[in-house]
Amino acid sequence: MTPLLLKTLKTQAHHLKPVIWLGQHGLTEPVLAEIDLALNAHELIKVKIPGEDRELRKQVILDIQKRLHAELIQAIGKIATFYRKKQDVPTPKAKKAAPKRVPQKAASRKSPTPR
Repeated sequence: MTPLLLKTLKTQAHHLKPVIWLGQHGLTEPVLAEIDLALNAHELIKVKIPGEDRELRKQVILDIQKRLHAELIQAIGKIATFYRKKQDVPTPKAKKAAPKRVPQKAASRKSPTPR
């Protein structure tokens, strides 16, 4: 990751609020699935990791990076910012609907004026 991209992502992340809060059970499979969904949807997310143990928070951050292939942008206190480029998943193309025909108004016929 280039320093310019890192700086840009930090700037974009500044205004974000945490999308995922880890609970009392920590980093579980459902939480990882939600982080994965959030990364697919937004690319750049913040995760709040509770607890007073710094080493435990670092381990959680490393687990997220390793298991979800996400990059840590920054970690300040209990909030970590992650980035993962959206995966290009081909979406099925919808068939274009035939253009709707708009009924034309019948031309009003004027009766000939009497002479």
